[in-house]
Amino acid sequence: NIGEGKLEGTKDNHILYYLGCAMEGLNDQEKAKAYYTLAAVGTEEPAGMMYYNDQPADMILYQGLANLKLSKTKEAKSRFYKLVDYGEKHIFDHVKIEYFAVSLPDFLIFNEDLNKRNKTHCYYLLGLGNLGLGHGEKAKEYFEKAVALDHCHMNGILYKKSIDFINQIRE
Repeated sequence: NIGEGKLEGTKDNHILYYLGCAMEGLNDQEKAKAYYTLAAVGTEEPAGMMYYNDQPADMILYQGLANLKLSKTKEAKSRFYKLVDYGEKHIFDHVKIEYFAVSLPDFLIFNEDLNKRNKTHCYYLLGLGNLGLGHGEKAKEYFEKAVALDHCHMNGILYKKSIDFINQIRE
């Protein structure tokens, strides 16, 4: 890791969720529940696309998926709808940097189109929220829109290819 550690407060919701799935597959319901309980913890509010130390949006997806496994449907849907709501509310925001921040994720000496980047992020969040809600086709549409705006949006590509798999294991 070249001396780079995890940021303080980083949650591994995705890892904990899949460990729960593995324990469930091994018929160890007690350990599965323990992992799902840990995976359900974290910030529920999605963040913008500006800063690298914000919780990644897909961790909210995994919180929701873990809540589904714990039969907490209300809490799960709350996470998924927060992703959708953020995407819908902010997709047309006009984004600009008004101050210097050391937590910006990219070296910003180039004139990047922050509005395009924001729209990409919002489509990605809409995809995640719809994926969690079980709306695979809608999720695919939004991931495709995100990837069309940014051909290197790795999570958009990954989750678009993972829709069927996640729908299989989500409940």
